[in-house]
Amino acid sequence: MAKEIERKFLVADQGWQIEAVRSERLRDGLIAAADGRKARVRFYDDRATLCIKGRRDGLSRDEFEYPIPAQDAEEMLASHCENLVEKTRHYVPAGPLVWTVDVYEGLLAGIIIAEVELPAIDTPLPLPAWVGREVTGLQEYRKVNMVAERKTMIASTAA
Repeated sequence: MAKEIERKFLVADQGWQIEAVRSERLRDGLIAAADGRKARVRFYDDRATLCIKGRRDGLSRDEFEYPIPAQDAEEMLASHCENLVEKTRHYVPAGPLVWTVDVYEGLLAGIIIAEVELPAIDTPLPLPAWVGREVTGLQEYRKVNMVAERKTMIASTAA
């Protein structure tokens, strides 16, 4: 069984940019979510995956990700996902770990979140200088809630 052990942070400054070793464009959509579980389809540049995530247990959760045909992923995004989220993911090595810095576009433009996956819950985590406040587990930084908040803001300014 695959486990994801992840911590999320805001970024304090743009210092991560000079340390990034590669970047890729991601598009994803939520197919279903219930009781802390979710199913998502995602494109990483030109490859597609289907990901199932279980409920969080502290910093850990079950995660299963499988490659799927690009045509199937496009159909799922078009027909089964309400909100398409787009971002550029930057990979930033720091010591023995590789951080990902997600720079959101479109609906979530302006949001930048740094994440790091740990090999074990008790892995020491020295923070790079560019890492800001930790937001692991904060509901307002779950993607589904960030999307809902932005949609509410747009609707209230349009009214």
